[in-house]
Amino acid sequence: MAEPTITDNTAEHRYEAHLDGELAGYLVYEQDGEVVDLPHTKVFSQYEGKGVAGALVRHGLDDIRARGGLTVTPTCPYVEKWIQRHPDYADLVHQS
Repeated sequence: MAEPTITDNTAEHRYEAHLDGELAGYLVYEQDGEVVDLPHTKVFSQYEGKGVAGALVRHGLDDIRARGGLTVTPTCPYVEKWIQRHPDYADLVHQS
């Protein structure tokens, strides 16, 4: 299966995953200063089980890390669990 193409839709404040030219899912972000909240991950039912959500989270976190100086608040339960399974991303989690 092909990997999704992921883009940052800044107007909608979300990373979007496309498969075969169709929107497969998205990861919403809300930035407040140096903290980026990740409140919601959505994968459309016909694309579930194809790795779309994991690809979205990895891409989003990699992009946030690349911007430098930012941390994340993983309020989306999927994002929180994904980070727990990938501890190399734990350093991005905002410490309050």
